[in-house]
Amino acid sequence: MTYTDNRWQNPTSESDCPADTALGKSVSIDFTKGESDQFTTSGAPTYDSNGASFTVAKEGDAPTLTSDWYIMFGRVDITMKSAPGTGIVSSVVMQSDDLDEIDWEWIGGQDQQVQTNYFGKGQTTTYDRAAWVDTASCQTTWHKYTVEWTETQIVWQVDGKTVRALSASNADGQYPQTPMQLKIGIWAGGDPSNPQGTISWAGGTTDYSDGPFTMVVNSVTATDYSTGTKYTYGDETGAWTSIESTGGKVNGNANAVPVDSSDAPTVTTTSGGNVEPFSGTHASCSASCTTPGVGSWTMSTAVSASVTNTQYPGLPSGWTVSGSGKVIPPSAAPVSKHSPVRTYS
Repeated sequence: MTYTDNRWQNPTSESDCPADTALGKSVSIDFTKGESDQFTTSGAPTYDSNGASFTVAKEGDAPTLTSDWYIMFGRVDITMKSAPGTGIVSSVVMQSDDLDEIDWEWIGGQDQQVQTNYFGKGQTTTYDRAAWVDTASCQTTWHKYTVEWTETQIVWQVDGKTVRALSASNADGQYPQTPMQLKIGIWAGGDPSNPQGTISWAGGTTDYSDGPFTMVVNSVTATDYSTGTKYTYGDETGAWTSIESTGGKVNGNANAVPVDSSDAPTVTTTSGGNVEPFSGTHASCSASCTTPGVGSWTMSTAVSASVTNTQYPGLPSGWTVSGSGKVIPPSAAPVSKHSPVRTYS
C-alpha cells in the first residue's frame, strides 16, 4: 500500500477523515517548462527540455510527484519514457484514500512491456488482476499512456490504442470507484534489502553501480469527470454513489460517450494468454490465496526465483511453462508468493 504520510486515514473505517480537494476541471502540465504547482514533490525530480526526470542513483532514492487534487472518475494521459535497470520500477498510480487503485508499472529489465493492474479497497487476498501489454521500446520511445475511468469501466490505452478494458461487473467486487490522486514515481524494487518476492517481481537485484536509472515524463493531462471543490465520503461503504461533491456534482463533467472498448484484448490475469504468477504491487501476504489458472498459494518465506520464461519475470524456481503457455506449479508444497512493497517516501 502507498502512504503519503503518517496521517493517512481510511474513510471506510473512520468517520472524521478530511475532505479531498477536487480537481473539478481539466489541467495540462508541460514538464518541459519546469516544476508544476499541481503536485507535491518528494525525492527531488529534475527538469529540462525533455520534461521531469525521476532518477534512482543509490539505495533509498524514490522521487515522486503526488497531485494536490483528486479526480472522481475521469481521464489521465501521461507521455513518458520508463527507466531501464534491473529491479527498477517506474510507476504511474491513481489511488484513493480507501486504497482503490489503478496502475501502470514498468520493470526496468523489460523494454517491450508495461503492467496494468487495479485494486479495490486495498484487497490483497488474491493477486490475479495484473496483465502485461506489449509496448515497443518503452524506455527509449515517447509513448502516451491513458486511463479512462468511469463508474462502469476502466480502459487502458497506449498511444490511443486500447490495450485493456475492465467492466465494473467483471471486477469481482474490487472495482475502483472513489476519488483518486495521481502519483508518478520510480523506485528500486530490486534493492537487496527488499523481500525476495519483491526482488523477483522487479526482475532481479539492482546493482546501483550500473546506474543512474532515469524515468522521464514529458507531460500530463488530467480531466475530472466530476465538478466541485471537495469530495467527501457520505458513509463508510466506499461506493461511488456515496461520494458527495461540495459546490458541484459527481459525474457533472463526464463525457457523454464512453470510450469504445469493443476491440480491447480479452485480458484479466494474463500475458499473451498466459497466467502470470507474480503480480500486484502491495504488501506481502501471510495467508493462503488462490490465483485462477494457477491454484492455491501457501504463504511462507520467500523462495529463490529465476526467469524461466520472458513473459514471467520472477517465476519461482520449480515452476514451468507448458508449450501452450500454461503455468504449472511444482508438485511439492508449500510455494511462497510475495508481492512487492511500494515505497514512496
